[in-house]
Amino acid sequence: MNGETEEKKKKKKKKKTVRSAKECTLVAVFVALLIAAQLVLSAVPGVEVITVLFAAFAFSFGAYRGLAAATAFSLLRQLVFGFVPTVLVLYLVYYNAFALIFAFLGKKIRFPVKGLVLIVAVACVCTVLFTLLDCVITPLFYGFSKTAAKAYFYAAMPVVLPQLVCVGVSTALLFLPLWRAFLLVKRMLTAIGGIK
Repeated sequence: MNGETEEKKKKKKKKKTVRSAKECTLVAVFVALLIAAQLVLSAVPGVEVITVLFAAFAFSFGAYRGLAAATAFSLLRQLVFGFVPTVLVLYLVYYNAFALIFAFLGKKIRFPVKGLVLIVAVACVCTVLFTLLDCVITPLFYGFSKTAAKAYFYAAMPVVLPQLVCVGVSTALLFLPLWRAFLLVKRMLTAIGGIK
């Protein structure tokens, strides 16, 4: 009887380890996709697809996986683009909050086709909040004077406008196909016992 209980414990532990490995792989592949997308588009100011990729991922896979991806992306991108403390803090705060927001929307909106306008609006608002958060973190970290902080804020505004347009268009066009792709991946992983 005791041997049977030990055997069940071993099977349960092995199953949990396999699930964890598949979870890690899912997050790792997604983070690699984010870093590659950011690297490819880094030369073009105001153009980015990180927002729509991340929104669709967190919407589809939930808060746990979204937070894991946000933290891993925030830390690992420092290896590619160089360590900048303000960017690290900005990304850790912003992308974790972003993951929570879109995971919440994923629970509330059952049919993204009907909620696409709301999804695009939230993505655009988050993009503006990213810039505003940067306009708070960077001056505080470097101890800017009021005049320098205002100059930093005004310099950021022309950059946020094309980025806002890009986020609006890319989210409107790419969110649904990405959501369907992530949903397919989720179903496949669930079918093979990878995730729930």
